[in-house]
Amino acid sequence: MTAPRTLPAHLAHPFSPRGRLDPYPAYRWLREHDPVHFDVTSRMWLLTTHADCALALRDPRFSAALGQRERVRDDELPPSMLTTDPPEHQRLRSPGALLMGPAAIRGISGGIAAEIEHVLDALAGRERIEATADIGEPLATGVLAELFGLPAADRAAFAELSARVSVNLDPLAGPQAAAAGRAAMGELTRFLGDRADAAAEAVRTAGGSPFGRLAADERLTRAEMLGIAALTVVGGWKPLAEMVGNALHWLLPRKDAAEQVRESPEAAMSAVDELLRLESPIPFTARVTTEEVRLDGGVIPAGARVLALVGAANRDPAVFAGPDELMVLRSPNPHLAFGAGTHLCLGAPLVRHAGAVLLGGLLSRYPELRPDGDPPVWAPSMVPRRLTGFTLTT
Repeated sequence: MTAPRTLPAHLAHPFSPRGRLDPYPAYRWLREHDPVHFDVTSRMWLLTTHADCALALRDPRFSAALGQRERVRDDELPPSMLTTDPPEHQRLRSPGALLMGPAAIRGISGGIAAEIEHVLDALAGRERIEATADIGEPLATGVLAELFGLPAADRAAFAELSARVSVNLDPLAGPQAAAAGRAAMGELTRFLGDRADAAAEAVRTAGGSPFGRLAADERLTRAEMLGIAALTVVGGWKPLAEMVGNALHWLLPRKDAAEQVRESPEAAMSAVDELLRLESPIPFTARVTTEEVRLDGGVIPAGARVLALVGAANRDPAVFAGPDELMVLRSPNPHLAFGAGTHLCLGAPLVRHAGAVLLGGLLSRYPELRPDGDPPVWAPSMVPRRLTGFTLTT
């Protein structure tokens, strides 16, 4: 291998504290000058073009199971679709669709709409609204409560657990945060386990919830079932909560785009994909090569640690016209925010549906909604990509 190239001095490394605030200049340089980049800091190969990232997400030579073992943290993730390769992945994914597949989401669409109306009602008369705390987190809690069939009495505890367990999203979390994440995961698993039998019984007698259908499915062991359920909370609650602020950050200053979302459910659905393309909450996916892989930009050896930087791929001008612009009706929109291939995010229908209903309803109910106070700043964390201190006024 030739000597690895390094970023120019004026560009912050995208993993550095400064680079995390705005990684896109570094992504752009890497995509243009070294798209198959060996990063001496992380000892990983960074892929930045859409073609290479899509290949890494789809090609079995890039192992997801091995990629999950390359986290800085030394704790193992529970058995799930995320931590396995085919054919084991498919064995878990099929029953997982009972919880998050399109049919499951259609079955609770009325409940999701009611939860969103409740969130919007709570904003009435408020002078200042914090995008995440007042909209995003109640949205995520309500939507997942519908998914799990949780009664009102369980929701405060569920929201608190969901917030604490979200540290498990970050593969670079330090020892103290990782320990807290492990403890929270144990609590969440017990919380869900305590409710699984009743949820399964409700399916047999009265239809029940998507969680009940998952819990009643005999293709899974109890540990596998709870692993899938817990992963849904880890991978769903925080990204869904933070998506609201990210979306409004792009929409509110662009009146034409906001008007499109306000007036058309179809435009609102399209906007969710476009907003996720621009700001992917999960900006990279880890893989490990099982054999040597030759790409146009270089050769990756077997056993290499690889990051498919979907945040960079989603702004690749070779695929997206005006890659840094918001185009509500962009079509086609082959973004990789939900992954690709066999590991395409099973929660995509839930995010698209809930996001579209929320954004359309919010902008219709509060057409004068606008940023208030100082401009928001991006959090220095890597996962999820999110804003801090984004306040709004009606």
